[in-house]
Amino acid sequence: MSEASAGKAARSAIVTGGTRGIGEAIAVRLKEDGLKVAATYAGNDEAAKAFTERTGIPAFKWDAGDYDACKEGIAKIEDAHGGTDVLVNNAGITRDGMFHKMDAQQWRDVIRADLDSVFNMTHQVFPGMRARGHGRIVNISSINGQKGQMGQVNYSAAKAGMIGFTRALAQEGAFKGVTVNAIAPGYIATEMVAAMNEDALQKVVAQIPVGRLGEADEIARCVSFLADDRAGFITGAVLTANGGQYIAA
Repeated sequence: MSEASAGKAARSAIVTGGTRGIGEAIAVRLKEDGLKVAATYAGNDEAAKAFTERTGIPAFKWDAGDYDACKEGIAKIEDAHGGTDVLVNNAGITRDGMFHKMDAQQWRDVIRADLDSVFNMTHQVFPGMRARGHGRIVNISSINGQKGQMGQVNYSAAKAGMIGFTRALAQEGAFKGVTVNAIAPGYIATEMVAAMNEDALQKVVAQIPVGRLGEADEIARCVSFLADDRAGFITGAVLTANGGQYIAA
């Protein structure tokens, strides 16, 4: 283990939506960095069991859109791991549709899972981070929260909201040693993207200057950087990782 990893051996992390895709890559990377990691998930028990068997990282099931469930779940994790030093808000869903055909449930489901969850989780750990004088919160937004996307008004709104949340809370946490940053991935080779129509997927790739989809581990490395003890001067930032598809000012 490196000197940096050894220095973080006592740190603990929670990754929401952490048993598959980008979340799994993040959880594994943070464990490799020497943190005690717990992953949360909402519904796929089989995938969560396989994840824990494969990685040795415990998985906890609850709905991150439910405030009380977050409070109870985090209390269980902190009983075992101690106070949370790193929180990665990665959980999210899509319920795509053109706005004039989108129903209220599609809107509510995405806002609840993608944005309310950020408040619910962060609200539990932020006071402890402030009290200890150290914390890292990393919110996984999206390229579509920066530029918008037709057929994803709900998702784009939620992911843009995460960016606003990040920039505001960063100002509240900074003087207490708590940094709050966001990562805005582009199109990453995950199950969600793989489910796209092949023609649509090829059109997306054609718009990416580097000529390929991103890899989940590339996002995980971004999280590792922002979660590091040495990243204390970076807060309120939005790190874009989209292969040049959208250049944000």
